[in-house]
Amino acid sequence: MATMDQDKAGSDWQGLLQEWGARLLLFARQQAADPVEAEDIVQEAFVRYWKSRLDRPDLSPPLLFTFVRRIATDRARQWRRRQTGLDALRIEVANGDGWFEPVIEDRERAALLETALRSLPVEQREVLVLKIWAGLTFDEIGTTLEISPHTAASRYRYGLGQLRRQLTPVLT
Repeated sequence: MATMDQDKAGSDWQGLLQEWGARLLLFARQQAADPVEAEDIVQEAFVRYWKSRLDRPDLSPPLLFTFVRRIATDRARQWRRRQTGLDALRIEVANGDGWFEPVIEDRERAALLETALRSLPVEQREVLVLKIWAGLTFDEIGTTLEISPHTAASRYRYGLGQLRRQLTPVLT
C-alpha cells in the first residue's frame, strides 16, 4: 500500500509533467535530431530533476530547461563522435512531426516559422523558444543558458528582428 509521501510525490510528478512537459518538449526538439530523441531527453531531464530534488527540495521547475539543454548537448556530442559529417538537427516537417498544430494553413505557417527559426543562430533560437513558448523570464533564461539576463534580452530582440525580416515578406 502506498504511503502518503509516495502519493504526494506521484501527484507532484504528474503536476510538474502536466505544467512543464509540452514546453520542455518544444525546447528539446530545438536541439534533438528527431521527436523521439526529444522525448527521451525530456524524460531524462525529469528523472535528473526529481533526483536532484531529493537533496534540494527548493529547486525551481525552470531548472528542467537547464537539464534538457545539458542532456541534449551531451547526446549531440556522442552522436557526432559516431556519425561524423551528418546533419544531426533535421526534423521532417512534412510528415506532421513539426512543433505546432497540424491544421493545413497553420502547418504551412508553422513550416515557414520553423525554417526561419532554424536559420537563426543557436543562441538566439534558444532564447526565443524559452521566452515565447516556455514562458520563462529573462532571469530564468539567463540561469538556464548560463548568460546574463541582459544578454538573454539582447538575443531575444535580435532574434525577433531577424524573424520579422524573414517572415514579413512571405506572410503579407
